[in-house]
Amino acid sequence: MRERINNQIRAKELRIIDNEGQNLGVLSIKDALELAQSKGSDLIEVSPNTNPPIGKIMDFGKYQYELSKKLKKTRANSKPTETKSIQIKIGTGDHDLALKAKTASKWLKEGHRIKVELFLAGRTKYMDEKFLRERLDRVLHLITEDYKISDSYKRGPKGLFITIEKTKN
Repeated sequence: MRERINNQIRAKELRIIDNEGQNLGVLSIKDALELAQSKGSDLIEVSPNTNPPIGKIMDFGKYQYELSKKLKKTRANSKPTETKSIQIKIGTGDHDLALKAKTASKWLKEGHRIKVELFLAGRTKYMDEKFLRERLDRVLHLITEDYKISDSYKRGPKGLFITIEKTKN
């Protein structure tokens, strides 16, 4: 979306805000343009979808600079989420499960999604589905962070898996 400035603005009336942030009220486009020119600034249509649209009187270059600063700040604060994977087997011992659950809890705290896979090899692929789910649930019960199931039990080429993510508080 590109902002319209000065004579590009199509609205008949605008709610005008000056460069100090003061609301000057609803003015016709002609009056707003004259006011902007008298201050030596541009008239920028900031929010075209409101009724009436909102226009700001300020230097266009300064407006673009502030917008880019704001965008950089939001990008710096956002962390990309990753889908991490934990793999267990049917015979994985309790201690190993506890270690994997601890790692999963740490990743959940960081905000990542976790795919918990039950690796099935050979004849174990044909075991009872209920039994396999209980094996997967052993790890899920050991995870200390609050989580929700984002992708329920599914069969993949390697076995059974479930995807979990942190609950939004």
